[in-house]
Amino acid sequence: MKVNNVILQFTAKIVFFIIFFFAIHIFFAGHYTPGGGFVGGLVTASAIVLLIIAFDLNTVQRLLPINYIYLVAVGLILALGTAAISMFVDQPFFTHFFDYFYLPLFGKTSLHTAALFDLGVYLVVVGVTMTIIQTIGDDE
Repeated sequence: MKVNNVILQFTAKIVFFIIFFFAIHIFFAGHYTPGGGFVGGLVTASAIVLLIIAFDLNTVQRLLPINYIYLVAVGLILALGTAAISMFVDQPFFTHFFDYFYLPLFGKTSLHTAALFDLGVYLVVVGVTMTIIQTIGDDE
């Protein structure tokens, strides 16, 4: 039996975006402060879980038609590929590179290959967490 809690559903829609944008902030701040791909992925998964609590699993699956197994695969390829690319330029495995670039809206900005690795970790954490939650939620 599904209870239609309008206040929870309305609030969850707003709070989802607040939590999601905070997760993105944590992801990008992870190079200079605590955070990064792992913590950002957990916070993103918690935002999706909030939607599942407010609505139900089937509604959220229709709203976000993401195959989380593929998300895990893409994240693993991105993380391992970023870590392995240094071997092709005669550097040790997991050597990260960075340089400073001028971006029109941001000015002088440092871009790191570690950000690509963190993106892979982010995708893996969101994918694995949501796969576990969907698997548990499907059991009735």
